[in-house]
Amino acid sequence: MWVDKEKKMKTIDLRKKSTDELEKELLDIRKAQFSARMQISTQQSNKTDQLGKFQKDIARIKTILAEKLNQS
Repeated sequence: MWVDKEKKMKTIDLRKKSTDELEKELLDIRKAQFSARMQISTQQSNKTDQLGKFQKDIARIKTILAEKLNQS
C-alpha cells in the first residue's frame, strides 16, 4: 500500500512487481491523490506539490504496465 507520500517511487522497484501488484498500487495512488485534492480544496492542507508527485507516480506505473503488456 502506498503510505509514505514523501517517498519517491523507484522505477527499479516497480519493475519487480507483477501486473496485479502494479494495478493495486495504481489504485492506491489514485485514492491518495483524490484525498489530497479534497484536502486542498477544503483548505485542510496546503501541500499542493503532492499533486505533481502523485501524477508522476501514476505516469511511472502506467508506463511500466504498458511495457509489460507489450512484452507479452
